[in-house]
Amino acid sequence: MDIMENRSEVNEFILVGLTDTPELQVPLFIMFTIIYLITLVGKLGMVILILCDSNLHTPMYFFLSNLSLVDFGYSTAITPKVMASLLVGDKVVSYNGCATQFFIFVAFSMVESFLLAAMACDRHAAVCKPLHYTSIMTPSVCVGLAIGSCVCGFLNSSIHTRGTSSFNFCSSNVIHHFFCDFPALVALSCSETHIIELILVFAVGFNVFFAIIVILVSYLFIFIAILWMHSAEGRQKSFSTCTSHLTAVPIFYGTGIFMYLQPSSNHPMDTDKIASVFYTMFIPMLNRLVYSLRNKEVKKTFLKISEGIKPSLGSFF
Repeated sequence: MDIMENRSEVNEFILVGLTDTPELQVPLFIMFTIIYLITLVGKLGMVILILCDSNLHTPMYFFLSNLSLVDFGYSTAITPKVMASLLVGDKVVSYNGCATQFFIFVAFSMVESFLLAAMACDRHAAVCKPLHYTSIMTPSVCVGLAIGSCVCGFLNSSIHTRGTSSFNFCSSNVIHHFFCDFPALVALSCSETHIIELILVFAVGFNVFFAIIVILVSYLFIFIAILWMHSAEGRQKSFSTCTSHLTAVPIFYGTGIFMYLQPSSNHPMDTDKIASVFYTMFIPMLNRLVYSLRNKEVKKTFLKISEGIKPSLGSFF
């Protein structure tokens, strides 16, 4: 059954895209292709590295591998369609295609939000209760937090998609965006969306701020624990285990709050496009750089695997 069955008088949407300027389309296609390939290789490579090295089979890297897959998921929901639009001018998307893209993007974004909160709890246990860390963050607890993040994320996305599917689109089917995003669909709808907007913003806002509160409380206790440490080396080591996570959190939540938790009347589409490019394409790539380049264990594993590959490659020549 169609996801948006009997909700509109049009059968498909047309995405305006990022630009209609021919001179910019090829350079943008090349740039987004490079960004997507870096994201693809980086995220999947991170998961492979973690799987290959038993020293990385810890709660922190378990959550990091899940975060890598989530980043890859919501980047893949958006970027290939943008690349096709820039290269061949394919700007048409069906109702179900639009709803599917919207559902996947919201689901993975919400899963990432909950995973970041779970990672904050993990860092709290590692710094504040190091002697009991292994008994607190057991494999079953880690798996439970990851599954819980996925369930909450996809449940939120289902509610969001269901609410958006109730919109009526009476005349125009042109979406002034490069993907099926909530503000763009609200602007296009001819039905009364105020109540639905409030419900959906409240639902997402509650979950996002719940995750932020968990992160803030966790780091409050972490900083207190670090201040009470007598050893400067211990303080530096404890803080270094949190820096990657601390870098990723404001980037993710800051952009998300700017994009979505403001009235629709304050949503100029051009500004939304710029923010969305950063949110959907650059953040997944930046997360990969933040977590890999700032992590000694990941770099050490990468170098070890690279050194093992070199002799194997040399034997073919």
